Amino acid sequence: MPQDSSHMDPTADPHRVVVIVDENSNPFELGCATEVFGLRRPEIGRDLYDFRLCSPEPSTLMRDGFFTLTGVAGLEAADSADTLIVPNRPDVDVPRRPAVLDAVRRAHERGTRLVGFCSGAFTLAEAGVLDGRRATAHWQWADSFRARFPAVHLEEDVLFVDDGDILTAAGSAAALDLGLHIVRRDHGAEIANSVSRRLVFAAHRDGGQRQFIERPVPDIPDESLAPLLAWAQERLDAPLTVSGLAARASVSTATLHRRFQAQLGTTPLAWLTRERVALACRLIERGESRFEMVARRSGLGTAANLRALLRRETGLAPSAYRRRFGPGAG
Repeated sequence: MPQDSSHMDPTADPHRVVVIVDENSNPFELGCATEVFGLRRPEIGRDLYDFRLCSPEPSTLMRDGFFTLTGVAGLEAADSADTLIVPNRPDVDVPRRPAVLDAVRRAHERGTRLVGFCSGAFTLAEAGVLDGRRATAHWQWADSFRARFPAVHLEEDVLFVDDGDILTAAGSAAALDLGLHIVRRDHGAEIANSVSRRLVFAAHRDGGQRQFIERPVPDIPDESLAPLLAWAQERLDAPLTVSGLAARASVSTATLHRRFQAQLGTTPLAWLTRERVALACRLIERGESRFEMVARRSGLGTAANLRALLRRETGLAPSAYRRRFGPGAG
């Protein structure tokens, strides 16, 4: 059975994240993994993860020969991972070396959580661990992936897919989205927000958002949603509506919908609901035990609505979320 990493005892040894780096791997996704899982967190007061790099060879030439990576552990380090991030690279038609695929298979068999960024989904599929499973990959390789791996349920045009013990991201910035999603899943919304602030990156983009978001040339000097979003985030406990948000922005509801789709890849109501659920999570983590109060202060209205939406967004009931991420958890 996969390990339950959604609740980590802060007094225990940190969860070990290992990244396999192979020939022609992409430096950007390696940097994303390092930023999210590898940095020390003095602002939190403890290290969230034990982070290691490993490679099949002592010297690994990165993508397009940009640089050579040396001084990392051998591939055997993958056998001690709690979470294993598999290698990706732009030449998806070149098979991975058997030693890497064997390491992925061994990890999967012992219940290690597997993560593929961008073309890392090809590595997972080559290892045979994605058959019958949900996954995503960069939109430009969707047709190739589907043709080569018909047994995988490829979800096109989403940022990332969380299929329990196997998670995949579409690529590039989506690697950061998935990384923060994993931190949120492991340590709760408050710590994930702290990590995102240090990254100066959006705290939560839902995995189901579109990979490619149109950004048409504006027909007015400034149609950014940022002022409206900031205004709404300060008033989540108020009876905000889509028509009210449109009025605040001095546009029609149809125009507001178009701008949300173009700039965020989602709808105003879906964004508002996710922001309220995120606030509810933070309130529970900070010690608010009265769920009716959490529901009112987050704008979710009732404890019943809180239960339904929290379970939908996190997979946990409020009481279970409090046990895992509330004060004194662990």
